[in-house]
Amino acid sequence: MRFVAEPARAGKTGASNNPELTVSELSNAIKRALEDGFGFVRLRGEISGYRGPHASGHCYFAIKDDKAKIEAVIWRGVFSKLRFKPEEGLEVIATGKVTSYPGSSKYQIVVEALEPAGIGALMAQLEERRRKLAAEGLFAEERKRPRPFLPRVVGIVTSPTGAVIRDMLHGFAERFPVHVVVWPVRVQGETSGREVAAAIRGFNALPVGGRIPRPDVLIVARGGGSLEDLWGFNEEIVVRAAAESAIPLISAVGHETDWTLIDHAADARAPTPTKAAEWAVPKYSELIETTADLELRLRKCVRRTVESARERLKAYARSLPRLENLLALPRQRFDEAERRLARALSANTHAHGKRLAQIAPRLQVRLVAQRIDRDRQRLDRVQRAGLTALARSTSTRRTRFERTAARHTPHALVQRAERQRERIDNLSARLRQSLASRIVLDRRALDAQAQMLASLSYQSVLRRGFALVRDQDGRAVRSVTNLAHGDRIAVELVDGRAAASVTSVETASGDPADSPKPRPAPRTKPGDQGSLF
Repeated sequence: MRFVAEPARAGKTGASNNPELTVSELSNAIKRALEDGFGFVRLRGEISGYRGPHASGHCYFAIKDDKAKIEAVIWRGVFSKLRFKPEEGLEVIATGKVTSYPGSSKYQIVVEALEPAGIGALMAQLEERRRKLAAEGLFAEERKRPRPFLPRVVGIVTSPTGAVIRDMLHGFAERFPVHVVVWPVRVQGETSGREVAAAIRGFNALPVGGRIPRPDVLIVARGGGSLEDLWGFNEEIVVRAAAESAIPLISAVGHETDWTLIDHAADARAPTPTKAAEWAVPKYSELIETTADLELRLRKCVRRTVESARERLKAYARSLPRLENLLALPRQRFDEAERRLARALSANTHAHGKRLAQIAPRLQVRLVAQRIDRDRQRLDRVQRAGLTALARSTSTRRTRFERTAARHTPHALVQRAERQRERIDNLSARLRQSLASRIVLDRRALDAQAQMLASLSYQSVLRRGFALVRDQDGRAVRSVTNLAHGDRIAVELVDGRAAASVTSVETASGDPADSPKPRPAPRTKPGDQGSLF
């Protein structure tokens, strides 16, 4: 249908022969003409004005080139099925139907399919996303964690129906059988990125010791493919999930020549899924061989250590003196002391008998009686002199008391007693205050001295694990040179004392100590009998 507008003839008045149309009729006629004249088209251009899906779920933007621009719309149902999502400034090829929107008198294209305009656009988008995530530090090497040497559980994020999972399970069975937990996901398509990210976060959310074991290492695996096939592993949600994973993650996406953004965020990148299985666990035969080698080295080391200790023990045994030689000198000293003891006892008895004989003549009964009479006479004289002095002193004091009593009337005594009581009360208050202050000062001084005593006392040293050694006379032993074999010593610890006997004496350098110097004889008090040895 075609409409032609004819200009009104000059000078002619009145109605035209053209039919009258409403605005809606004309807009609908234009809409049908556009749809019938163009139908579906493939339009190449740059996305402009894209702000994401509307609240209704539809998307509105424009597609332009350097000379023109056309409005575009993607309905909600179509947008959810798109493999490739629109982004601002991206060059795309849109397939859709040209139509018009009567409400604003503009034409637009209703997009049914959207794809990037060639591989270059995808690579440009990929490079821009890589720079953005790298600037946030998601690809930094210091964030990457080492793989566990011998994991007990391996978590795999991949498709459960592909050849990848079979190859990996075969690799685990050949190298080192472990518990494998597979999280099934789509590895291609519009939802693959969200499923892979959810699987990584799901493995990290598993509790330790739960019904489903928490993996010690994760592997994200997929076979090779084109850039479009692997695009789900370049999505930002996948990269962030891999970077946030607390479990070490190995990326095994594609072949050795394929690279995705998850490879940069993962802790390790395997060239193939089979290689990832080899990296995740060690080889059982190699572990057995290494263990056997370490066991052999350990046995040899223990054998050499025992032999060396045995040789040192033999050398020490040869350097020690014989038991007979150690006891010969003490036995000789004991015999000599035994011989001297008999002579000393006899001489001591004779000396005491002689002294008794000298004192005995002075202890006669007559001499003692005379001394008692002299002492009695002296006591009588002292008693008579004391009674005379007492009578004289009593008379003097009685006279003084009578004169004093005459001066002290009851009224004067009461007044003086009141004054003295007030003075006593004042002095008592001052005394209490002074006594309280003195007690506080003395308590502080006592606390300070107690702290100093505790810090200087050897008991604080004993609490740190040291011991105080005393000899049999109670003197502190300060050097091993003061000890000899067989000496009895007392070891004082923080909670008591223990008796011990010296079996060997060595200096700090490990050499036997020289013979101890003879100890000085203990001092005796006046009147004590001296040592006979």
